[in-house]
Amino acid sequence: MSVRLDTLSNGLRVVTERMPGLESAAIGIWITAGGRHEDPQENGIAHFLEHMAFKGTSRRSALDIAEQIEDVGGYINAYTSRENTAYYARVLAGDVPLALDILSDILLDPLFAPEEIEVERGVILQEIGQVLDTPDDVIFDWLQAEAYPDQPMGRMILGTAERVQRFSRDDLLRFVARHYGPGQMILAAAGAVDHGAILRQAENLFGHLAARPAPRPAPARFGGGEVRRIKALEQAHFALAFEAPHFRDPDVHAMQILAMALGGGMSSRLFQEIRERRGLCYTIHAQASAWSDSGLVTVYAGTSGEQIETLANLMADELKRAAGDMSTPEMERARAQLKAGLLMGLESADRRAERLARMVSIWGRVPPVSETVERLDAVTLDDVRRLAGQMAGQGRAALALYGPVADAPALDALKERLVA
Repeated sequence: MSVRLDTLSNGLRVVTERMPGLESAAIGIWITAGGRHEDPQENGIAHFLEHMAFKGTSRRSALDIAEQIEDVGGYINAYTSRENTAYYARVLAGDVPLALDILSDILLDPLFAPEEIEVERGVILQEIGQVLDTPDDVIFDWLQAEAYPDQPMGRMILGTAERVQRFSRDDLLRFVARHYGPGQMILAAAGAVDHGAILRQAENLFGHLAARPAPRPAPARFGGGEVRRIKALEQAHFALAFEAPHFRDPDVHAMQILAMALGGGMSSRLFQEIRERRGLCYTIHAQASAWSDSGLVTVYAGTSGEQIETLANLMADELKRAAGDMSTPEMERARAQLKAGLLMGLESADRRAERLARMVSIWGRVPPVSETVERLDAVTLDDVRRLAGQMAGQGRAALALYGPVADAPALDALKERLVA
């Protein structure tokens, strides 16, 4: 497999990886702008733009876009995250030029027809309502808001219904003008691809765009706090977060191993102690998330209102205990899970293309997969225990509680238990 990276004169980066044996390819445009790049009054507009991309251009109607990609057996989709918006397609090798032409069309020539804006506004309002009606989804939005209060990093990616109801065509155009410059675009493709052909087509499609500076988002500042919303639900939902390394921090891989050992699988200590031995919940897990200047380790569980206090205290005890007795077998198991997940995932062209874009946005290059594996292999037990101790003792955390949670301990009580 070979990775090739070129940059057009206007700053647009083109990165590809040929995967021998594949008859298909994944190709997309990653924009290095997402939810955290919005001004307060724009909250949700990056996601709104993602929806509007497929609603028609001067060359293609919304139906044309869907039919042309599906006529060749492919699919096209998009997503919005806190730091990126991605538009991507999966097609057979011979249809890569068509897919790239469609992607360029929806990005460079969207109509933003007023009637389509109204239709999609309704769709997004339904999506927001669905999230608000799903406790184990919305609790993570509330947790994010407590972790990063009063700043873009803490706002809901979908935005609020109030904001979405106000967006106009001019608002969409302004966000595109500010954040969709060629220097903020990464064209990534993996699978049965020809780098030279994609580079030439990219020059034809995007080469005319004028280079312009990319606005910098406001720095993320971890705050911490508690939100408790009592409601008569079947489950009491509990989510706790601690600040963690950003993705350029040397400790990021150690933190991933720690989170995996704590709650990343059925053998993890939280799963074994709280679910298997105590039977206090059905779902419990921990995960590490990393962004350009901050990160989070998040622990989540759902239980009954009668058991929420016991579960929360046990969770704090296990987090604290990891600093002193995390074992070599636990660490090695977590390391193996992360390495296997990485390598198995990269057997997919979609995941390969996404990794290419992510690595270019972070490092300006694509490190070999072996380099990532070596960094995971370099993590020691002392590293993992040290980070567990720092996490438990940092004195700041974010807590979100939803459902029959009146008996859940307060955040201050949990923090005292962690450092006692």
